[in-house]
Parts: sequence; structure tokens; C-alpha cells
Amino acid sequence: MWITAFLLLLAASPALAAPDPGREASAAWQATRQGRILPLKEIERRIVPTMKGAQYIGFDLELPSGVYTLKFLRDGTVIWVDVDGRTGQVIGRTGR
Repeated sequence: MWITAFLLLLAASPALAAPDPGREASAAWQATRQGRILPLKEIERRIVPTMKGAQYIGFDLELPSGVYTLKFLRDGTVIWVDVDGRTGQVIGRTGR
């Protein structure tokens, strides 16, 4: 009985709900429009050509920090490149 009550509470609580991709996309669009971060296309234009021999897989954007994480694959190894969305500068990298 208490499990059912817990599940009902969990389902009804917006604070415990999964992130809303639509809300995240809207926040990213607003940040770009307001000039707080560079558009994804600009970040890709700067970073993708520097990753010789790697296949670009996609990205994540952390808000409110404005850090883009671009994901690449080279020789079976995943490479993540963290980019400051405000400046376009690489701030971290994992993988080879």
C-alpha cells in the first residue's frame, strides 16, 4: 500500500519529474538569442575542423553554465570536448 502511495506522489511531483527536453531547448534558444552563448553552428564551425580523423557524433549543452560538450569518435575511442559557450574556447577534453 505504501509503495502505491509513493509512486503516486512521485508521478505527481514536478520537482521529481524527468527533465523536459522542450523546456531545455527553449532555454538554449533564449540564451543564444539574448547573446549569452554562441549558437551551436558557430561552436561546431570552430571545433569540428580541429578534430582531424574524428567523426562528429553530437553535442550536449549545460545550462545555465553555457558549456557545450561535443562528442567525437576516432578509432573506436569516444572523445568529449568541452567548450565555453560564451567565448567558444575549449575548456576541457577527455579521450584521445
